[in-house]
Amino acid sequence: MTTTGLQTIIYPVKDVVRAKALFSALLEVEPYADEPYYVGYKAAGQDVGLDPNGHAQGMTGPVPFWHVTDLRERLAALVAAGAEVLQDVRDVGNGRLIASVKDPDGNLVGLLQDPS
Repeated sequence: MTTTGLQTIIYPVKDVVRAKALFSALLEVEPYADEPYYVGYKAAGQDVGLDPNGHAQGMTGPVPFWHVTDLRERLAALVAAGAEVLQDVRDVGNGRLIASVKDPDGNLVGLLQDPS
């Protein structure tokens, strides 16, 4: 197993237009992805995403996504260690897999696996 690091954070947003204005001002870059279902920025080696459907999917705040090489293995290890699955493994496009869990303290942890 390899975890390559915390490289992505996703924010649930209710008003994507206002959120884009705020994050463009904060990060001083324009989004590399600007779709109705996701807006993505890359700044200082960090991927920052805005998810207008995040609240409907149970996100209550920003979720850090740890990049891993074997998402299903890491997910099983987290569940065995006491985490609760919030979002099971799903492909969000082009083979990129994500999942998220809640730790025993209620903290959200995301996992992300890019296609090999």
